[in-house]
Amino acid sequence: MWPFALTAALAYLVGSIPFGLVLTRFAGIGDIRAIGSGNIGATNVLRSGNKGLAALTLVLDAGKGALCVAVAGRFGTEAAALAAVSAVIGHLFPVWLNFRGGKGVATAGGALLAYVWPVGLAVGATWIAVAALTRYSSLAAMVAAALAPIYAFAMTGANLPAATTLVLALLVLARHRTNMRRLLRGEESRIAFGKRR
Repeated sequence: MWPFALTAALAYLVGSIPFGLVLTRFAGIGDIRAIGSGNIGATNVLRSGNKGLAALTLVLDAGKGALCVAVAGRFGTEAAALAAVSAVIGHLFPVWLNFRGGKGVATAGGALLAYVWPVGLAVGATWIAVAALTRYSSLAAMVAAALAPIYAFAMTGANLPAATTLVLALLVLARHRTNMRRLLRGEESRIAFGKRR
């Protein structure tokens, strides 16, 4: 069992790297957790007004999920599945930030692209479509997460990739509970493309 334990531990540690927080501090913006929603992900980095930094955060958060799956995948599909879930858990509950992390959307998306790319593409397209129509990042994430297991089952059947996708979707949806409540109350913030004043 030690190879699987090592895979889970390493993927968790890589997934727990808070790129949004690190990048904004290096850029002199300060603690991104004091801005907007307080989240460490790309959407909240965008609220700082720095679009380039937000894009880089998105790429790096997705990249760490993809990297974990790509490396672990060399040792089998089971290892890849474990790495995908562990990387997302690392992003959600990073040991460096007292287990208070992000929402896991980009990391889960990157992991899916590396693990079962057609599902990853479908999920990404869904997020883009919903975000473009509503300008709610959280709603786009929840719709994409809810549809992800359906895409996986339709494209791969009832197998390990579909089960892994379901676990990832449940993790992302669970982290959006407060967003769901704000959406229902009409209090959720829309995606901001300029610096908040």
